[in-house]
Amino acid sequence: MIKGFKEFILRGNVIDLAVAVVIGAAFTAVVNAIVSSIINPIIALFWEPDANGQIGITVNGLWGDVTFPIGDLINAIIAFLAVAVVVYFVFVYPMNRIKERAAAKAGVSPADEEPKLPTEQELLVQIRDLLEKQRA
Repeated sequence: MIKGFKEFILRGNVIDLAVAVVIGAAFTAVVNAIVSSIINPIIALFWEPDANGQIGITVNGLWGDVTFPIGDLINAIIAFLAVAVVVYFVFVYPMNRIKERAAAKAGVSPADEEPKLPTEQELLVQIRDLLEKQRA
């Protein structure tokens, strides 16, 4: 029972998903704080905030001014990239290295794990041979 649970946990997909969710949620708050306290003030040097405090490009519309919140967009992009980089380099990359070492220790090469699929021509030859066999 313990062995089955260990195999399930070490399968890879479960660990990757769990790590991404937990670290992503925790790290997002940190990244949002950094972006709002450092990046947004830098953006505010180039664009003046509107009456609502949004930083971005203001365009005169039919019924008033409209602000395209560039600060929010940059915040979201930086937050996504930062979380993705941390999750990859802290968890996914080391887990892949551990799997490679375990496979090398077991004597399994990556080529052994996935069988080579036949080409289209080989499949057509097999189909032809099967059809000839059925006719005979």
